[in-house]
Amino acid sequence: MTKTEKFQELRPLLFSIAYRILGSVSEAEDAVQETWLRCQATSAQPGSAKAFLSTVVTRISIDVLRSARVRREEYVGPWLPEPLLNDPYEDPARSAELADSLSIAALLLLERLTPLERAVFVLREVFAFGFPEIASTVGRSEAACHQLAVRARRHMDAGRTRFEANRKEREELAERFFDAFREGDVDGLAELLAADVQMVGDSGGKAPQFKPVVLGAEHVIRVLAAFVPLVIRGAGIVEPQQVNGQPGAIFRDRDGQVLSTWALDLLDGRIQTIRTVNNPEKLGHIGPTADAWAALREANKADRPTGCPKSRP
Repeated sequence: MTKTEKFQELRPLLFSIAYRILGSVSEAEDAVQETWLRCQATSAQPGSAKAFLSTVVTRISIDVLRSARVRREEYVGPWLPEPLLNDPYEDPARSAELADSLSIAALLLLERLTPLERAVFVLREVFAFGFPEIASTVGRSEAACHQLAVRARRHMDAGRTRFEANRKEREELAERFFDAFREGDVDGLAELLAADVQMVGDSGGKAPQFKPVVLGAEHVIRVLAAFVPLVIRGAGIVEPQQVNGQPGAIFRDRDGQVLSTWALDLLDGRIQTIRTVNNPEKLGHIGPTADAWAALREANKADRPTGCPKSRP
């Protein structure tokens, strides 16, 4: 197998490692591309292409994350990971770990770790790398990597929230939620919200945003009700989709361009958290992005009587 063929075979794994360390599709793709350039530049023949390439992409990702931390601290409003619709890497033996580590909630917990802790946790807990491999990858002793892994796991376990494990129930609840959106059924939406539901939006100051964080069912339903006319007037299209392995949707304008992604956290038959990514700079990998300001103006110009949300008697 040629160097190019081996790299292409391992590309899904390399991207999946980089994405979980960085929480960014574009940065992960850049890290993988830089890994390929370094692979081409070396004349050495590593004993294990997987070990060599994983080491390179991990070290690049750690360096990128260290510089990205500064940018994220200056980010306008809440920062959320770039949404990922499909994880290119599959491993039936690690399917549960891969799915859990992909959720937005898990990626936000990873943000609390230092870059080294994050890399060690991803390699060990998600991809089951041995400690000798991890030590070589991050340039630390095995004992130090054990300590990093313990600290990272403690932080992750402390912040982890239990969500519905039954995939079918999650999908059915999400389907009811987005069906109610399309039908303009505000009461139907309200019935699916937990009392302490929260809605978190990431616009980066580059798209319309009602509030960065909305707390409580009463306030969240007001925000949702404001979105409903955009959909039922035809200015918005709701496309149910798995977002970071969670039930969610892509919101598009009437021309099919991407407005935002929504991901839902579900527990005990209710929606606990709605996370929306509206920043067009984080949505370009999904497809052409819409002018959200123009879509909002178009919806507001439509005749109100034809778009009034319906309520149940």
